[in-house]
Amino acid sequence: MPKLKTHKGAQKRFKVNGAGKLMRPKAMKSHFRRRRSTRVKQQLDKMLLADTSVVKRLKKKVLPYGV
Repeated sequence: MPKLKTHKGAQKRFKVNGAGKLMRPKAMKSHFRRRRSTRVKQQLDKMLLADTSVVKRLKKKVLPYGV
């Protein structure tokens, strides 16, 4: 069985936390940011848990060795 390749785009977008769960960044971060309040911009910088419906596929196909 050959080695699986990590999808480099997904590697940059997803991180694995200490518990082994996939974290994803929030959306709406790049455009029209100057009109948002400081509080909202700080909230956008936090990572969220990736949706459970996608995690199994991500771990198996896209990020086979974690990040």
